[in-house]
Amino acid sequence: MAIFIKGPSIVQAAGNKPKVIEEYIGRVNSKTTTISVARMVSPGGWDEPTQEPRFTEYTLVLKGMLKVETHDGTYEVRGGQAIIMEPGERVRYSTPEPEGAEYIAVCLPAFSSETVRREE
Repeated sequence: MAIFIKGPSIVQAAGNKPKVIEEYIGRVNSKTTTISVARMVSPGGWDEPTQEPRFTEYTLVLKGMLKVETHDGTYEVRGGQAIIMEPGERVRYSTPEPEGAEYIAVCLPAFSSETVRREE
């Protein structure tokens, strides 16, 4: 059976500045627990606490640059590039450049505030 998604739900974001999270598929908008698909729009200077998620996160940057800090190194993921974070990896996301970034995040299983495991 097809499930038609008329539009996203806006989900509250963590971080030091307002960030727009438009969840199309996931626990909030479609009550889907197996996967989440969201469009993110982060302003310049945004950052969030370090996290150690229990899900795989696939991130495709559409515009701007998303800075991804891990124990292995720091990545500047720019428009047209992507990064995959495996469960249990410590990661910190930010958009330090003035124009911020727009990107798509896909999480398997679906993102939840309990499984993201953000540091205080």
